[in-house]
Amino acid sequence: MGNKTVRPGRSIDTTPFDRHREPPRQNLFLMPLIHLACFVLTRGCGLRVKRRRMRGLKPPFLVLATHHAFMDFYVTPLALFPHRANYVSELEGFENFGEWIYRQIGCLGTRKFIHDFALIRNIHRVIERGDILVLYPEARYANVGTSSKLDISVAKLAKRLGAPVVTLQMRGNYLQSPIWNLKKRMGVRLEAEIEQVFTRDELCEAAASEILERLQEKLSYDEYAYQYDSGMAINAPWRAEGLDAVLYRCPSCNRDFTMRSRGARLFCEACGSAWTMTELGRLCPDRQSGVEEAAAEPLGSLKTLASGEVHIPDWYEWQRATVEREIDAGSYSLDCAVEIESLPNAKNFIALGCGRLRHDAGGFQLIFGSGVGSDAPRPLSFAPESTPSVHTEYDYRGKGQCITLSVPDDTFFIYPSGEEARSVFNVTKIQFAQEYIFSQSRRERGTR
Repeated sequence: MGNKTVRPGRSIDTTPFDRHREPPRQNLFLMPLIHLACFVLTRGCGLRVKRRRMRGLKPPFLVLATHHAFMDFYVTPLALFPHRANYVSELEGFENFGEWIYRQIGCLGTRKFIHDFALIRNIHRVIERGDILVLYPEARYANVGTSSKLDISVAKLAKRLGAPVVTLQMRGNYLQSPIWNLKKRMGVRLEAEIEQVFTRDELCEAAASEILERLQEKLSYDEYAYQYDSGMAINAPWRAEGLDAVLYRCPSCNRDFTMRSRGARLFCEACGSAWTMTELGRLCPDRQSGVEEAAAEPLGSLKTLASGEVHIPDWYEWQRATVEREIDAGSYSLDCAVEIESLPNAKNFIALGCGRLRHDAGGFQLIFGSGVGSDAPRPLSFAPESTPSVHTEYDYRGKGQCITLSVPDDTFFIYPSGEEARSVFNVTKIQFAQEYIFSQSRRERGTR
C-alpha cells in the first residue's frame, strides 16, 4: 500500500500524533476475527508453537519478542491465544492501515530510536490495568536474520513494571520474507517458542544486568543457521535478488557498493567475483569467477566455512568491522543529496523536498531545502548519543532505500536523491556507523 504523501501548498495536517492518549484494550469483538485471520495466514506454513513455564500464567505480563518480518504480527496473537494484548507499534502502521483500526487492535503508537516517556507511561498503564504488553525490543526487522543487541533499558523497564516476563522466540519468519526482498518464499516452516523467563519473585531478586543477559540469551537467533541445520531448502530461482543491498562490500577487491544480484547469484561489478546462494542459504564461491585465486588475501579477513562457503551473517559482521575501522581512522563520512518526507501523525506523509544528509563521528545533520512553512534551509542535528541506531528500509513502499530519523513529534523519511547519492547512500553501512558512533559516545560519557 503506497503512502499518502501531501505536497507543500496543499491541505496539510501537521498536528502531532497524540502519544499521551491511553491505549484502549483490544476490542473483544475483533478478537475472533484477528485469531481467524492469523490462523489462515499461517496455516500453510506448518506453524508449531511450543510453550514453556506458561501453565497457569495469567495477565498481566510483559512479552518481549524477536522481530523478523511482518509475519511476526500473525504469529504473536496465536502464541498468546486465548488472551488479548496491547502491542507497541511504529506510526507507519497507523498511517498505512488507519489509526482507528490500529487502536482497536490494541496498538500503542511510537517512533523508533527515541526517548518516548509518554510510551513508558502507557506501558505502565497497560500492566497496571491487568493486560499483556507486547514489545519487539529490536525495533526493526532483521537485516540478515540475526538478532540485535538489547539495551540495558529493556531490562530496567521489565524490572520497573514488576510483572512476569515472557519471551517469544520465532523462527522462519525472516526466511520466508527477508526485508531486502519481501517476495514470499514457499516451503518455509515456522516455529515459535513462548516461555516465562521471570516470575514476579524471580524478577524482583535479579539485577538489571542479570535480566539483560538472560533476555539476550533467550532472544538470540540466526535464521540461516536454523535453515541449514534443519535442512530447509528454499529453491526460489530469485532467492538472492536484493541481497546486494545488505552485503554491499566485495570481500575480493574490498570495494563498497559494487555488489549486484541476479537470480541466485551475488557478484561484484568491479572485479567479477561471484557467489551462488545455495538452497540451504549459504554462499558458494563461483570458481569460474576466480574468487579463490583473485581474492585469497582479502578473504582471509572474512570467515569461510570448511567447505569454502560463506555464512551470510559472517559477511554482514565483516562489513561492520570494516566500518568501525573507518570510524577509528577518522575516514568515515557521508554527505549526499536526499529527498525528505515527514510523518507527524497517522494521517499523512508530507513531502519536504530536497535536502542534504551529513553523517560522521559527530552524528547526523539533516538540512532541509524550502519546505512547509519555510523558504530557508533548516538544519536539524542528532547528537551521537541521542540515536542508538537507525531504522532501515531497502525498498520502502517501492521508493528505494530509506532511513528514518525521529524527534518526539515527527519522523523524517530520507531517500537518496540522484545517481550520485544512490552510489554512496547505503542503509546497512549507515546503520553500522551510527551504532558504533553511539557506543563510542556512551563509552566516553561513562569514563568522564
